[in-house]
Amino acid sequence: MWGKWISTPNHYDSAMTSTPLLDKLDPLDTIRQLSLEELQQLATELRACTIDSVAKTGGHLGAGLGVVELTVALHHVFNTPYDLLIWDVGHQAYPHKILTGRRDRIETLRKGGGLSGFTRRAESIYDPFGAGHSSTSISAALGMAVARDLSGEQREVIAVIGDGAMSAGMAYEAMNNAGSMNSRLIVILNDNDMSIAPPVGAMSAYLSRLISSPSYLNLRNMAKQVVSHLPEPLERAARKAEQVARHMAVGGNFFEEMGFYYVGPIDGHNLAHLLPVLKNIRDDKTINHPVMIHVVTEKGRGFESPEASAEKFHAVSKFDITTRVQQKAKPSAPTYTTIFAESLVREATSDEKVIAITAAMPSGTGLDIFAKAFPERMFDVGIAEQHAVTFAAGLATQGYKPFVAIYSTFLQRAYDQIVHDVAIQKLPVRFAIDRAGLVGNDGPTHAGSFDIGFLCLLPDFVVMAASDEIELMHMVATAHSINDRPCAFRYPRGEGRGYLMPDSGKVLPIGKGRMIREGSKLAILSFGARLAEVEKVADILAERGVSITIADARFAKPLDHVLIKKLATTHQGLMTIEEGASGGFNAQVMAYLSEEDLLSGLQFHSLCLPDSFLEHDTPDAMYHTAGLDAAGIMAAAEKILATLLQDS
Repeated sequence: MWGKWISTPNHYDSAMTSTPLLDKLDPLDTIRQLSLEELQQLATELRACTIDSVAKTGGHLGAGLGVVELTVALHHVFNTPYDLLIWDVGHQAYPHKILTGRRDRIETLRKGGGLSGFTRRAESIYDPFGAGHSSTSISAALGMAVARDLSGEQREVIAVIGDGAMSAGMAYEAMNNAGSMNSRLIVILNDNDMSIAPPVGAMSAYLSRLISSPSYLNLRNMAKQVVSHLPEPLERAARKAEQVARHMAVGGNFFEEMGFYYVGPIDGHNLAHLLPVLKNIRDDKTINHPVMIHVVTEKGRGFESPEASAEKFHAVSKFDITTRVQQKAKPSAPTYTTIFAESLVREATSDEKVIAITAAMPSGTGLDIFAKAFPERMFDVGIAEQHAVTFAAGLATQGYKPFVAIYSTFLQRAYDQIVHDVAIQKLPVRFAIDRAGLVGNDGPTHAGSFDIGFLCLLPDFVVMAASDEIELMHMVATAHSINDRPCAFRYPRGEGRGYLMPDSGKVLPIGKGRMIREGSKLAILSFGARLAEVEKVADILAERGVSITIADARFAKPLDHVLIKKLATTHQGLMTIEEGASGGFNAQVMAYLSEEDLLSGLQFHSLCLPDSFLEHDTPDAMYHTAGLDAAGIMAAAEKILATLLQDS
């Protein structure tokens, strides 16, 4: 970790309760009058406040602790919110929120009705762009910078992007575009992991201050004008000499080639190093092109815990402020993610062609389990979902059996590749779609709402959803067996139902559902993990003497036409239920019923996610709002049953 090279003392006491400087930052303008010593004290208070707050709420801790000094420096140097500050992803924005008028609400973070875990335009004028997914900040900032230029304004536009987010193609697309334009833009590379620069020290800090100073920039610009009048061979030689000298000093070759003026690396925890560079760039109005300021930080800075891991507390549960031990509930059943990973290992044990692919989420998708068993067949491609899909397509052309494990919300980023590189060529890529449905406190940016709809649109695509952990095991085996077309299986976040697992999964007949209970009048056809809630409703109705039919669709594509026709012709009412947006499974069923003229005389009702982006809350609360818990399903069932009773 770079933190080993950073000389700034790590002497923070997060148990402190006195925050005199932080208390005065209302309005935020006060921060611009603080001295260096006061800013250092403010950073100490801000770090303590961040730790205290996350101890009570849980959330993304490590990223925010790594940018405390950077956050203080940016708000001190720049005139936010007039100057636009864009944070990539948003995981690191908790200190920013505390400084920008939201400290009194910080303990509502990620709770229903409280602050978002990410930046959000509707929440504060200090959040000019919403976040949640990575690698968008440079594109958004460039758009804002061009708008500023067209409007004749003087405001600064600053994007802060992490080294991980820089692994995504979108960041390079934005840099390529920015580098070709004469538009002033400041990009801060927050490097907290990648070893892409030499150790940070006094000499590096001095060089960064030097090359960002007006005198150096003026000299450089003057030299450019001079050499432009030299014969072409001498001009090329002079430019090359200047580039070589700078790159030997600070290693900015790559960013310079992209069209950025590179400054760094700078110790991101040393305000005495940060402030002069930021001020130099701010004050030199002759710069009319993008600047890359490389800041090296330590993720999780100032937080020590007996549970510390390599991921430096990327996301944590609530924890004891004294012991630093997280308050995790003991699991009652394995998670769906774990069941998927263990099932995939089981399939790979008997087939050396099975490959696992993730996009920077090995532990989140459970593929760290696969990596331990088959390290040579596990590929983490970084934050590059588009590449992951086409990489898998290439493997599939050579007879391998790739499983691409990606959260539903992130799979959206690779839809063109799914259509063009996989579906059109009918390549047998298997998509393991984790976090399907509503995910809770990460809110609408992370909800798995749309995959059913956008995958069911594609010809010859097999789309499955697991209703419980045993079904998930079967679907992994089924996906393994499909060698003539692409397929996907989706499953929710959290624990399974606690079933005793079989020794191995069985291959399901493609496009065939299963009957769970048989009753009369009303049939409920469930697609996905809401089946448990449907069964609760059936139990309650059974106590009232009402017996309903329940079926598990298993497949949204191809549909089980035989099962659907049976339900429609032997019942007076039919409900479909799914954890996805309208236009998914329900649309497939409705289209079939219409084509077969089976809607006449049938009370048909579909339950799905509402046509809105649901705010963050607990998953249970969100499903209640959506009407997809037992109470909501019961209300819909009772309405249909009442109508049927009237008609009879």
